[in-house]
Amino acid sequence: MSSSASNQTRTDPEALPPAGLPVRRLRHPGRWLAGAAVVVVLALLVQAFAAGNIRWPIVGEFLTAPVIIKGFGWTLLITFCALALGVVLGFGFGMMRLSANPVLRFAAWLYVWIFRGTPVLLQLLIWFNIALIFPRLYFPGLIDARMVDVITPFVAAVLGLGVNEGSYLTEVVRGGIGAVDRGQVEAANTLGMTPGQTMRRIILPQTMRLVLPTLGNSAVGMLKFSSLAATIAMTEMLNAAQRIYFINGAVIELLFVCAIWYLAGTTVLSIGQYYLERHFGRSATGATPRRSWLRRATSGVQA
Repeated sequence: MSSSASNQTRTDPEALPPAGLPVRRLRHPGRWLAGAAVVVVLALLVQAFAAGNIRWPIVGEFLTAPVIIKGFGWTLLITFCALALGVVLGFGFGMMRLSANPVLRFAAWLYVWIFRGTPVLLQLLIWFNIALIFPRLYFPGLIDARMVDVITPFVAAVLGLGVNEGSYLTEVVRGGIGAVDRGQVEAANTLGMTPGQTMRRIILPQTMRLVLPTLGNSAVGMLKFSSLAATIAMTEMLNAAQRIYFINGAVIELLFVCAIWYLAGTTVLSIGQYYLERHFGRSATGATPRRSWLRRATSGVQA
């Protein structure tokens, strides 16, 4: 039978079932049971925390305490500076990993091997105590200062978190650059573009679109990893909360305050990631459907 005959058979009204037949919807009892189980578990959790030995008025009191707000400001500043440093290092060493120069490739590999292979907490402690190795920071004609005055807890936190994050982003950027169609690079060379122009105009814009979801996850992770700065006497939010509950004994209440602020920060970062992905994905997908970030997050479907 030809395709035209087949299409005619499918669209022939006489071939359709009579209109009077009842329409039976598919039943999905498993979905209802799973949904009911989840609702029951959530209700039990809410009841347990509501009836538990948690002094919620203290949570509300310290949620907007000036010392907590100031600590959260330091948390955001550490996150921004460390992530910016990590992105710069990641793109720089990522391009070095693909360089034709074997010395640059080895240097990038060594950087990734060292900083990705050691714990971030260990790196924070090393940066914080770097003055034990180099007592003074000296460049002829530029700077001559004590290292303890240069590497403050804030600087140590930014260096520790940023350099460590850059080692992971190096491999992400390398994979993103490698995923760009090589035919586009050859076409750029045919048009007379220099390697720098090809990288800036052809490769990096597409790489940015490919690595943006990972960068968004890195931003969320960096906001949480910034709490490690409390181990090097940096007065970020968790450190401020610890100083408070060492005095008043409201340990759980202050930890819940920090959890609320961390959740608020990660939510804002997730919304920003969604709109950035939609912006950079327009060239690849054409008109981007207008879907809210919340609907996308709950559906799990890429916008």
